[in-house]
Amino acid sequence: MTETLYETNSYLKTIETIITQTDPDKHAVSLQKTIFYPGGGGQPNDTGWLTFGGQQLEVSKVQKIGGEVWHFLHPQPPLPEIGTRVTDEINWERRYQLMRTHSAMHVLCGVVFRDYGALVTGGNMEPLEGRMDFEFESLTKDLVQVIEDAVNKEIQQGRNIKVNILPRDEAFLIPDLIRTKINLLPPQIQEIRTIEIEGLDLQADGGTHVNNIQEIGPVKITNYKSKGKINKRIYLSLTA
Repeated sequence: MTETLYETNSYLKTIETIITQTDPDKHAVSLQKTIFYPGGGGQPNDTGWLTFGGQQLEVSKVQKIGGEVWHFLHPQPPLPEIGTRVTDEINWERRYQLMRTHSAMHVLCGVVFRDYGALVTGGNMEPLEGRMDFEFESLTKDLVQVIEDAVNKEIQQGRNIKVNILPRDEAFLIPDLIRTKINLLPPQIQEIRTIEIEGLDLQADGGTHVNNIQEIGPVKITNYKSKGKINKRIYLSLTA
């Protein structure tokens, strides 16, 4: 199984590791350990580079299959042999933008749940922009402005973000751990990773985040839409 270092340290930019498996048909390799986030929960996979034997290849796609994280390489020269030592390097500028964006969405989720009790029904993000769907019956321009002001007020508080990995039974003793309308955690997952914005938000999550929400910077709610009778979509953006 690939050791997934991004789960406990989102700030690692490069590591050395070893190729443990290869898939010539997909032109992909699995590594002993990785800093590449394979995507999930609305956060896209990381991109970056794999360097070995004087070659630097682009990692354009990353996917977790079972316990292995596969890195899809481009262009497509012959794959290195199993056991080859490689340098694993992420596109840090893109990753850090995604970290800030993902953390901003958790601040938004925390504010909306705290102030209005609304659950999340969906979400997605790209670097510096994202959208979240909530169980709101109505959403007005004035209310959106109130929410934006509350989000930025929280960011200015400079709350720390803590990561914990807990046994499933222990994790599910936490009230309101699952903030989505549907529990998306399969029963076979026996360890649950939690993300806590101290004093604001605590929920199960697999993505990468900043250490302190001040790193997010100002957040702007750019639009909102009705996606159904009790489903409203909020769009947000961050500054570069």
